[in-house]
Amino acid sequence: MAEPLSNPNLGIEDPFAGVDFSELEHSLRRPRTFMDFVLNGLVTLMTLSALVPLFSVVLMLLWRGGKRLGLALFTQLPPAPLETGGGFGNAIVGTVLMVLLAVLLSVPVGLMTAIYLAQAKQSKVAEVVRFAAKVLTGFPSILAGVFAYGAIVLTTGGFSALAGAVALSVLMLPTIVLTSEDALRMVPSRMKEASVGMGATSTQTVWMVLLPTAMPGILTGVMLAVARAAGETAPLIFTALFSNYWMWSHGEVQVLQPTASLAVLIYNFAGMPFKNQVELAWAAALVLVLFVLIANLIGQSLSNKQVQQG
Repeated sequence: MAEPLSNPNLGIEDPFAGVDFSELEHSLRRPRTFMDFVLNGLVTLMTLSALVPLFSVVLMLLWRGGKRLGLALFTQLPPAPLETGGGFGNAIVGTVLMVLLAVLLSVPVGLMTAIYLAQAKQSKVAEVVRFAAKVLTGFPSILAGVFAYGAIVLTTGGFSALAGAVALSVLMLPTIVLTSEDALRMVPSRMKEASVGMGATSTQTVWMVLLPTAMPGILTGVMLAVARAAGETAPLIFTALFSNYWMWSHGEVQVLQPTASLAVLIYNFAGMPFKNQVELAWAAALVLVLFVLIANLIGQSLSNKQVQQG
């Protein structure tokens, strides 16, 4: 072991003189080091255990549904019970369309609400709205379908993509509100003060400072809401039902007609006694999981971007 350093010419004594550095050596024979090693190993084991269900589902979907992947799945319609081949192109189009309509319905309302909550801070109305949004995050999805059924299906007289989009927008709204509010609150106060100091109004500060700065966080919330909405089944059974045909007729998109979706197709085909339909259900599940996974990865990357900017 090296001798303690000192400089007698300057009259400076080494502050570590007399310290036994061997006490700092890591050895499993020391109780504290051994306990640290055991706890680190336990945490690592629990983390790997938590990843087992995710990788098990993905591997099973790749094994059962991957062998049916091909261009036909994305371009053909679902087959009849005793037919072979076919695809679910109409279900992919229907899922994308309903999710896009839900985004158009929920994002403006959710963003405006988030702006109000971020600006109002601790007012009574803001607390009530914030509490309602948190309650809606645990809202059973089937109740959103029942709401859209009573509000849209019974009013229009039939199942439709519009009714499905309304049900999905109800489920997306609380996620967008809460994540957007957090993103707006993360904007440094000095940026808002500088904007006001330069003569900008509150509206100009929101639209020209707050929103551009918080946009990565807002988009993160939108993508997380999209990922949740894309995998919902119960609300679409009550609202969009299902269809074996394409959504368009004579060059027009029929948003007021029953519409196919990946989630409902999986629900319908998985319980059929026909091998072809069951295989298509596995392939549709794989496509849906990949869609949700991509949406989550995009949201995570946008979230990391906002953290780096902050």
